[in-house]
Amino acid sequence: MPEAKVVPNEITYNAVISACEKDRQWQMALSLLSLMFDVKVVPVAITYNAAISACEKGGRWQLALNLLSLMAMETVVPNKITYNAAISACEKGGQWQLALNLLELMLEAREVPNEITYSAAISACEKGGQWQLAWNLLTMMPEARVVPNEITYSAAISACEQGGQWQLALNLLTVMPEARVVPNEITYNAAISACEKNGQWQQALGLLSSMTAACLRSLLLLSCSCSAAP
Repeated sequence: MPEAKVVPNEITYNAVISACEKDRQWQMALSLLSLMFDVKVVPVAITYNAAISACEKGGRWQLALNLLSLMAMETVVPNKITYNAAISACEKGGQWQLALNLLELMLEAREVPNEITYSAAISACEKGGQWQLAWNLLTMMPEARVVPNEITYSAAISACEQGGQWQLALNLLTVMPEARVVPNEITYNAAISACEKNGQWQQALGLLSSMTAACLRSLLLLSCSCSAAP
């Protein structure tokens, strides 16, 4: 662009940083963000979001939080995407306390959490062996008018599995169809593992049968759809 005498602007940098984020090139994303200050192009929330997400994908939770702090210094207001990326970074780094702190900050800033926020926070608690906190977050979701999805339930069931709470794991698996959420392989695996750790082999076999039946139903529906297609 300089050779063509075209000056990169905020939109240009945002696009390139986003491209680096999608390919997990967190070092390049941070270099570009630093370059923006050098050439006096002002980063905005979208810029920081992409850079934080790049750090999250690269497993650099400390850098993600540093960027969040930098936003406050530069008077750039974080939004839902910012908090979600930072909480996900803490989750991947096993920093459940920081993840919950960010969720609290998000609520104080009147940013409404969504299913991505809660799923990341619950997963952080699961990795930290905090099944009670994971359960509390799941129970908070209906009050916040946020509908759990299969990722949320899978994280909560995994947390129960880690805490030896096989009954709760099975209860959550039972609730999923009632909430119109289809359990996936990860969900079943976590529930079966919870039963296995507590010597509940009959329950584990029952779940395996349910998993097989669900898989056969899916294949049958797919076959019918393909047959009906012109």
